[in-house]
Amino acid sequence: MTFAFSDGEPYRRLPSVSFTTAEGARRHQEDGSSALWRRKKRLEVAESSGTAFSDETEDESVEDEMIRKPFNGRGPSFFAQQQAMPLKPLLTDMPWSQRVRSLRTRLLWGLLMVSSCIGLVLAGHIWVIFLVIAIQTLVFKEVIAIAYVPSKEKKIPYFRLINWYFLLAANHFLYGESLINYLSTSSIYQYDFIQQWAIHHRFYSFVVYTIGIVVFVMNLKRGLYKFQFSQFAWTHMALLLVVFQSHTIINNILEGMIWFFIPTGLVITNDVFAYVCGFFFGRTRLIRLSPSKTWEGFIGGAICTLAFGFIASGVIAQMHYFICPVRDLSASAWSNATCEPHPVFVPAEYCLPVGITNFLYQITGSKITHMWIRPLQWHTLVLTVFASLIAPFGGFFASGVKRAFKIKDFGDSIPGHGGITDRMDCQFIMGTFSYVYIQTFIKPSIPALAPAVMRLPLAAQKHLFVWLATYLQEEKGIDIKGLVEQTFPLMPRPQEHVPESESVMLD
Repeated sequence: MTFAFSDGEPYRRLPSVSFTTAEGARRHQEDGSSALWRRKKRLEVAESSGTAFSDETEDESVEDEMIRKPFNGRGPSFFAQQQAMPLKPLLTDMPWSQRVRSLRTRLLWGLLMVSSCIGLVLAGHIWVIFLVIAIQTLVFKEVIAIAYVPSKEKKIPYFRLINWYFLLAANHFLYGESLINYLSTSSIYQYDFIQQWAIHHRFYSFVVYTIGIVVFVMNLKRGLYKFQFSQFAWTHMALLLVVFQSHTIINNILEGMIWFFIPTGLVITNDVFAYVCGFFFGRTRLIRLSPSKTWEGFIGGAICTLAFGFIASGVIAQMHYFICPVRDLSASAWSNATCEPHPVFVPAEYCLPVGITNFLYQITGSKITHMWIRPLQWHTLVLTVFASLIAPFGGFFASGVKRAFKIKDFGDSIPGHGGITDRMDCQFIMGTFSYVYIQTFIKPSIPALAPAVMRLPLAAQKHLFVWLATYLQEEKGIDIKGLVEQTFPLMPRPQEHVPESESVMLD
């Protein structure tokens, strides 16, 4: 009997490890199993006594031993066996009935998710914010769950509670920053406890996080240090990649619903058309980490996304509900919201080159020399390029994580798609890029100091006003009285108070 294993390349063979008899193969497996069983027992004894039994690291598991070393120095390692598994077949290589069944399931649940998202977008900003927070919480749960080791976790009290505490601490800091900017222009800011919370928010956030650090350190157990600190690092990596990026998405929503709808729609469109093009034309694998992706789907999805982004942004920019920054979280698509459109949403005239004019004349029979295009549509092309070329690498990153932990999907909550993380891996990096791009190139020219000034107590605001007026008048030579009269020409002038006794005497 002969057993042959690869070194990780699925189609290249190495010299085989052979056993001349079935008895030899059986003894090989028994020897390897016995060695692992003995090591596991020694590890359990060492953990219970708090001492190390060998020169190995203190938290090395049996699975780590299987990956690092072959059985008794003979035969393949567990890692080599996993790498020897054949790659997942392309959609075009599957039987037609299986392809149709997969397409039907993905299409059904995809339509359900898209329609639900559109319904929440129309229902109002607050519902979309709740949706983002819910998705963030589910993704965090799935990400930290793949690193759990139940046999060690059960020995540590409050283990999962600490992870969720750090999530709440991160949410308090990040979402508090966004909420403060909104509350500074809201009537609710008149309450004293809201003002005190806003002024000392960062200090409160630091105290909350420090309490978590103290509890974590007090919960350390001898013999489990490496496991606990690896879980601590894994939790904070999840906070960085999930919670921080969710925070940027919520900031986009507060800038205007369009900055949530367009980036999200671009990723969905790219994902859908990449799947469709790969379904019908996929022949060439794109990347080994995600073997079901093809170059045909990648290129086809990018072309369709470019067309969708340019057209959809021009249509949505005409709707005030989408382009207005948030002033009332309870507003919806039926609230008749109005605002002064930012210049990026106002059509601008562009002169077409002669070559394009002649080309359009041959197609349409009309001589078109000018075209009105909203600047938003040019910005959307930049977002589209990122959604098509870079955002998929968020999915490839997630695929690498799944390969590292030997799992197919992060969960099974969405039939045909996997877990929530499998659907949202590209959305997070797209939301972060959109936030950075908006703040850099599109952000309305409102002074960043204004929200901070509005959060000051009334006495401090008056002091700041007097100091600024004095500075402008004495250092810059500006006539403050004339400036006020020019800025507020219709402001009623204060009337001199005439005592009642004097008014009677005049009569």
